[in-house]
Amino acid sequence: MKNKDILFKAAIIFSCLIFSPLIISAKVTIQKNSQGGYQLYVDKRPFLIKGVIYNPTPVCSGYDYVFLNDPKKPWLVDGKLMKEMGVNVVRIYSCSSAQWGKIKEFIRDMYNNFGIYTIVSDWIGLWDKPSPNYADRESRERIKMNILKIVKALKDEEGLLMWILGNENNYTFSGKIAFWTSPEIEKIPDLYKRVLKRAEIYYSFVDELAKEIKKIDSNHPVALGNGEVSTLDVASRVCKNIDTLAIISYRGKRFGNLFENIRYAFDKPILISEFGCDSYDAYQNREAEDIQAEYIQLQWKSIFENTIFCGNKRGNCIGGTLFEWSDEWWKYNEGYTPDWCIHNPEAGWSNGSYYFDIKAKDNLNMNEEWFGIVKLLEEKDEKGLNRRVPKKVYYILKDIWTKPFYSPPS
Repeated sequence: MKNKDILFKAAIIFSCLIFSPLIISAKVTIQKNSQGGYQLYVDKRPFLIKGVIYNPTPVCSGYDYVFLNDPKKPWLVDGKLMKEMGVNVVRIYSCSSAQWGKIKEFIRDMYNNFGIYTIVSDWIGLWDKPSPNYADRESRERIKMNILKIVKALKDEEGLLMWILGNENNYTFSGKIAFWTSPEIEKIPDLYKRVLKRAEIYYSFVDELAKEIKKIDSNHPVALGNGEVSTLDVASRVCKNIDTLAIISYRGKRFGNLFENIRYAFDKPILISEFGCDSYDAYQNREAEDIQAEYIQLQWKSIFENTIFCGNKRGNCIGGTLFEWSDEWWKYNEGYTPDWCIHNPEAGWSNGSYYFDIKAKDNLNMNEEWFGIVKLLEEKDEKGLNRRVPKKVYYILKDIWTKPFYSPPS
């Protein structure tokens, strides 16, 4: 009787193993060739990241909107449009360890329904209140525990592509955003050397995180998120466990010497993790989808020309994630909720590389609410989602990204 009971239990376990779906995460690797070029592979297949940043904030919602909690699941509508466009990756900025069940659902929906991979990023506390102090042991430990919980929960997801640590956290070193310091730093008399010390402390923490992540997950690259090239020379000395760089860059129509500068500062493969152009002309006070399309088309050309895919054997770029999928109506006056229902034309900051409207008042020409390649209408569909209307650049990128073998636009 005892033997029969054992055999019965064994049969149940065996049947569960056979008939239960088995999720096997993709093996994502990066290889360097003899000429210094880099190639990303997903399960041994060459892979070029044609991505968008995804944060589909509805009209009349704001900074506190979390799309993972939205019962309407906007990604099921957006994913269809993305697939038609040729998008193969979405990047999300953050998720908390408490949301791991919902982010799993999102990753699986995007991959199983549309064949789209997900890059999971973490702010490393950048926008926390109070701001994080990367020199403080308790702050570091709290951030690390949250990130490692996320990694443990998601590491086996088939639709996961890579991890990105940080975004533009290097701007904290000078106090441009979220200033932090320590008694050790304040003892340094030279202000620039204080900046370098903050960089060393922060990047050493990122390296510590990357090392711990790799103990848990050996199948997915770990990227350092960084605003432009600033202080990458410091990162190169202390970040020994980083696989790739995720660089934010808004240089207008082209990236200029960015790729070569990074090659000499920190020789790692480059993902342009944020690039793009808004679709509003702040000088002429009009919508400008034509200008947005021109800029982004040339930006993608610059990215593509620095990949191995175009025949450049020294190509050190593995693709890009465009900022961003859809317009966000809340960004100009984020603390004033009535403004979240208005698509404001006012610009919030200045960038001379986008010279078409730099003559706007006070040279403020960058319109944060208009960066989407899909516009949102106040009118809603049958699911209660704002209707999506692709902009001109959507169709231009669709024409490029859906071709299996293509050349960059002339």
